[in-house]
Amino acid sequence: MTIFFDGIASGMLLFLISVGLSVTLGLMNFVNLAHGAFAMLGGYVCVVLLNNYGVPFLATLPVAIIVPALAGMVLERTLYRRLYEASELDQVLFSIGLVFMAVAAAHYFFGAQQQPLHLPEFLMGQINLPGLDVGIYRLFLIVIGLLIAVLLQWSVVNTSFGARLRASVDNQRVARGMGIDVNRVFSLTFALGSALAGLGGALGVEMLGLDPEFPVKYLVYFLIVVAVGGSGNIKGSLYAALILGIADVAGKYYVPQIGAFIIYAVMVGTLIFRPQGLFGRHTK
Repeated sequence: MTIFFDGIASGMLLFLISVGLSVTLGLMNFVNLAHGAFAMLGGYVCVVLLNNYGVPFLATLPVAIIVPALAGMVLERTLYRRLYEASELDQVLFSIGLVFMAVAAAHYFFGAQQQPLHLPEFLMGQINLPGLDVGIYRLFLIVIGLLIAVLLQWSVVNTSFGARLRASVDNQRVARGMGIDVNRVFSLTFALGSALAGLGGALGVEMLGLDPEFPVKYLVYFLIVVAVGGSGNIKGSLYAALILGIADVAGKYYVPQIGAFIIYAVMVGTLIFRPQGLFGRHTK
C-alpha cells in the first residue's frame, strides 16, 4: 500500500508537469519539446528564493508560477507564433534548440550540481496508518494535483475562454470572423501551460531533483504521459500519469534491475490497443 501511495504521488507530480504540454500540444497543435525548460525555470525560481532569500516554501510557489508564465508569453509572442503554421519537424527542431539553450544557461548561472531543497517542517515526516505510511509531502502533491485537474477540466469545458480556445484550434479563420482574438487566446493558453510546468517543476525538486539536465532527463516521461493519455485530454493525462507513476515506482521497487523499463512497456502495450491514447479522439 505504501508503494501504491508513493506511485500515486509520483503520478500526480508527472501530471502537474506534463498537463501543460498536453494543453499546448493537444489544444494548440504545437510540438513544444521545450516544455521541460519551463518546469526547470520554476524549480530554480523556487530554490533561489528559498535558499538565497529565505522566502517560505509555499510563498515561492506563486512566483514559480508567474515567472514561467511570463517567459512563456514572451516567447510565444516573439518566437513560437512564427511557427504555428510550420511543419512539425520545424517545431521539433526549434523547441529542441531552446532546450539546449536553457540547459547551457542553467549550467552558466547555477553550475552542474543538484540544487538542495529544504521543505518546511509541516510538510515533512509521515502519517502512520495500519499497513500504510503516508508521506505528508506526497499527500500534499496528491491534493494539489487533484485540484489542478478539476479546475483545468472545468475551465476548458465550461468557461467562455475554453470555448474560444476550442474554436481557435478548430478553425482560426472562422474564429477570427466571429470576433475572437486568436492571438490573445493562444498567448494566454501558452502562458497557462508554462505556468503549470513551473508549478510542477517547483513541487518536483524534492522528488525529482533539479540540475541543468532536467529538461532532457524527463522529456520522455512528459511525452509518454501525453501519448498514453491522449493529446489535449486533461482527464486522460491524469489517468495516464497515475498509471505510469504507479508502474514506475512499483517496477523500481520490485525489479530494480530493469529500471524504467516498466513504464515503456506500459506505454507500448497501451498504444498497441489504443493508438490515439486512453481518451484521445478516433481519427478516420
